Amino acid sequence: MRNVLGISGWLGVVCLTLAGPAYQAAGQGGKVINSIGMEFAPIPSGKFLMGSPTNEPGREEDEDLRTVTLTKPFHLGSHEVTQAQYALIMGGDSPSYFKGKTLFGQLGKDTGTSRYPVDTVSHADAKRYCERLSGLPAEKAAGRMYRLPTEAEWEYCCRAGSTTRFHFGDDEASLGIYAWHKGNSDKQTHPVGLKKANAWGLYDMHGNVWEWCADWYEPNPRGEAIDPQGQREGSLRVLRGGDWFSGPDLCRSAERYWIQPTDRGFLGFRVAMTVSGSEK
Repeated sequence: MRNVLGISGWLGVVCLTLAGPAYQAAGQGGKVINSIGMEFAPIPSGKFLMGSPTNEPGREEDEDLRTVTLTKPFHLGSHEVTQAQYALIMGGDSPSYFKGKTLFGQLGKDTGTSRYPVDTVSHADAKRYCERLSGLPAEKAAGRMYRLPTEAEWEYCCRAGSTTRFHFGDDEASLGIYAWHKGNSDKQTHPVGLKKANAWGLYDMHGNVWEWCADWYEPNPRGEAIDPQGQREGSLRVLRGGDWFSGPDLCRSAERYWIQPTDRGFLGFRVAMTVSGSEK
């Protein structure tokens, strides 16, 4: 069983995919740049195996394999939301622990963290960001609506057609090519997009910051599902992807984390986008 307090608790220390032709469509053109410069990769509808096999190293008891079908295409942010993008929509100073003035005091230099992922964000903060972004005149005119991805959408996008422990394979020795994690992060986040993307053009799906999903945490969903949304109510929200302080097991594609929605810890997010008329 995971230590649910592991993510925010550290703050006190420092302060199997059923692949088909549709999978080849993602990451090949069709990217969207919105009115504030955020890049989104096209994600096709499709079917995949969510969860992990019983022999996967680091597997947890809430990762039973099940077939999931996503019936509608959408777009997902190529990157985690950055500090600059967050401040542009929400106003004020970045809430992030790893922001310029903090790192200046620690490292003796201005690190310029505008391209770092925003962190120290609650679930409500992330939802509010999506709502405000959707309300921008240019986004409304383009028919673009923003939201947090569901947990199923997140894993589907992370896997990008893979069935392995990580989206690039099973060998954790290669994790540093794709992710900022405990073994290479120097105990901090890093600018988005510096590591190699997955097959669908999505960066930092493993590591850097934990990412909020839309769902309430469901201990072990079973059985085939179509466009699952998670439980209708609950007390814990889902996080995915691992972060800069996570070991390889917590960065796996199937790894599920949960936490109180009011917690902020070192938590961030990326945004899903739906364009009116494209859900066919």
